[in-house]
Amino acid sequence: MKSVKEIMSTDISYCVADDTIIEAATKMKDKDVGSIPICSSDKELLGMVTDRDLVIRGYANDKQGTANIKDVMSDQLFSVSADATVQEASSLMAEKQIRRLPIVDNGKLIGIVSLGDLALEEQSNDAAGHALEDISVTDHKEFH
Repeated sequence: MKSVKEIMSTDISYCVADDTIIEAATKMKDKDVGSIPICSSDKELLGMVTDRDLVIRGYANDKQGTANIKDVMSDQLFSVSADATVQEASSLMAEKQIRRLPIVDNGKLIGIVSLGDLALEEQSNDAAGHALEDISVTDHKEFH
């Protein structure tokens, strides 16, 4: 069975905790992603921030673009090691309803696996589909 090391993206943009909301938003725009990891200067994973976090926890709460990203990031993290199987990653993403899963080695960010990465893997198609279905249902409920 494949490990996440074989399918993870390693060209990752990240922010440090003292970066601003604008810097995070710019990195998301440049990479065309909806979330970005927050790390210490030595790449220790501290949190994640999504485009939704920027809006709900940031701008909707009168935070200016110059506010620190650590003020709006989520520090409830889910991650796996590079040795985790694709199936384990898929299951965790489905269970926790997350679209991007950080991959860490001794607490340091080394990669990310997205639902798109999983969908390309034959062994994980069912789990990726299930994860996307669960996430989409949850997202849809938020608008009612």
